[in-house]
Amino acid sequence: MKIKNSSRLFFLLLLIIINGCNKKVEKIIYQDKNNWIVLRSANAKIVDEKQEWTFVVNQTGKFNIQILCDGEITTFPKIEIETENLILSEKPDKIFVTGSEGDNKTVFQFKKNLTLKGKGTHKLTAKVASPFTTIRVLPNYKTDLGFSSGKYDTDWQKMHNSKEKQYTLDWFKKAKYGMFIHWGLYSQAGGIWKGHKMEESNYSGPAVSEWLMYKFHISRNEYAQLAKTFNPDKSFAQNIAKLAKESGMKYVVLTAKHHDGFALFDSKCSSYDIIDATPYKLDAVKELYDACLAEGLQFGVYYSHGVDWFDGTDGNYSNVKKENDSLGILTHYQGKNLWDPSSNTFDEYIENKSLPQVKELLKLLPKLSLIWFDGEGFITEDQSFKFYKTIFDINPRVIVNRRVGFTFGDYLDAGDNVIPSSDDIMYKPWETCGTTNNSWAFKSYDNDWKSTRELLYYLVDIVSKGGNYLLNIGPDGKGHVPVKSAKVLREVGKWLEINGDAVYGTTRWKISKEGQEKSLLKGTGDRAKKGFSRSFSSDDLWFTAKDNKVYVISFVKPKSHIEIKSLKYSNGIVEKVRVLGNSKIIEWKQNKLSMNVDMREIKGCNNGYTLEITFKK
Repeated sequence: MKIKNSSRLFFLLLLIIINGCNKKVEKIIYQDKNNWIVLRSANAKIVDEKQEWTFVVNQTGKFNIQILCDGEITTFPKIEIETENLILSEKPDKIFVTGSEGDNKTVFQFKKNLTLKGKGTHKLTAKVASPFTTIRVLPNYKTDLGFSSGKYDTDWQKMHNSKEKQYTLDWFKKAKYGMFIHWGLYSQAGGIWKGHKMEESNYSGPAVSEWLMYKFHISRNEYAQLAKTFNPDKSFAQNIAKLAKESGMKYVVLTAKHHDGFALFDSKCSSYDIIDATPYKLDAVKELYDACLAEGLQFGVYYSHGVDWFDGTDGNYSNVKKENDSLGILTHYQGKNLWDPSSNTFDEYIENKSLPQVKELLKLLPKLSLIWFDGEGFITEDQSFKFYKTIFDINPRVIVNRRVGFTFGDYLDAGDNVIPSSDDIMYKPWETCGTTNNSWAFKSYDNDWKSTRELLYYLVDIVSKGGNYLLNIGPDGKGHVPVKSAKVLREVGKWLEINGDAVYGTTRWKISKEGQEKSLLKGTGDRAKKGFSRSFSSDDLWFTAKDNKVYVISFVKPKSHIEIKSLKYSNGIVEKVRVLGNSKIIEWKQNKLSMNVDMREIKGCNNGYTLEITFKK
């Protein structure tokens, strides 16, 4: 899935020093999405033995504070940092050393984040005895979703706000629940290479099985041999489309090409595809597209545009590293083919394979709803915008996720198996993509399947916060979905048959939930390590909204009476109450503190119940 990059490249630092009232103002203009604030010690104003900077920012949100020092240093002494809303006095942690020998820089980072709530001028002061070269204030990528230079903003806004895009975005926001499918050559291996499991590899990297080629540093030619035995069952497309329909999903997204570079469609610009390289000789993407449309489902494709271990050389790594080393920035190699890169340049890969294949998909699938890009780490802003504009020019109704790069996505994702908190601000439509076990592609020995209750919990929590849930399956090499995974998905579908009104077409209400707060998914590895132990009580309630209705969702059987504090008079005067899937009339009383509902005649089911609350207009 997403390749993590805490650093980006190619940014232009324009230092504007404004002389006036003995104050130095640094305004940073960038060519990429980082929006970093770089405060140099040499430019500081000395006030009461403290170094002081005044700087201008044009973005808000959470930022990390870093200290850069020349040379390789083990520890940094306590430093005092103060802004208008943050006071720090601590020893920052050493996080990495970058640069070449003789020109090393050590980077330290504070544990606490700085929150900049307003655009414009801010002041930061630092008091420390030890010398340093730079203080950097950079977006916290756990919550930040990328910035751009702004040079394409006007053109992008016109396309994004077009009636065609907004039509599809309106559908997307109402759909709420979709199926992700990671499937390709790697699916045959099931997470095992030459008798060794992913976790037994001598190389670093994610242990999710679609990363097989990377995890074992398999040469391009050897990995390509997998294509000779890739021969799925001819019924795979109809079976998967039917499963998605029975599971209550509204759209399906298939990996048309993952990081391994192999295309599941008939590509004219590359012979490394399912038609030319396998005995199957059929276009799997087109087959599933047709099957999904026949089931009334919308269809999207995943496409790894920035990373291609077969034809994408080193993923632009060497160019990025050269620039980053000169700036004291760590360049993460993870996800880049440094063991057997193709001989072409990265620009040639983009122009001769990546962009042409996206065009092919758009022409092959005229009713395509979305493209789910990935691997954007070292792609340039110009390239990112070119992908977006190319899609719009061919089919303006196709929406694009944020991993196309920079700020050019039509919608956001919170991260792989990450669910944001209620306080996180999502400024575009968004989704969480998640797995049914702990791998995206088929992993023969991963049987840690999420239960029906767990998946419902994630779905409802995400929807209560206004997002979509794109839930993944990993078929094996034949296109068969693991039985336990399919069983749980169908059980979620049965719940949605009764409670779907509380999910589809809903929006976030003024209150997302009441009851105990619990940390949610923090990533694929986090769930794999900690498992799932969340318990629920009758006080745990989630809310969604639609028109003049609010839905109250519980995961346990009801008590004789339930009290809903969020449904007090000030949040709306209740006119009618009913239980979804139940025709019995229930009694209720509302006052200025809460609403009490008589549930003695309602048994509910093992996965709880949903109340539909209608307010007076």
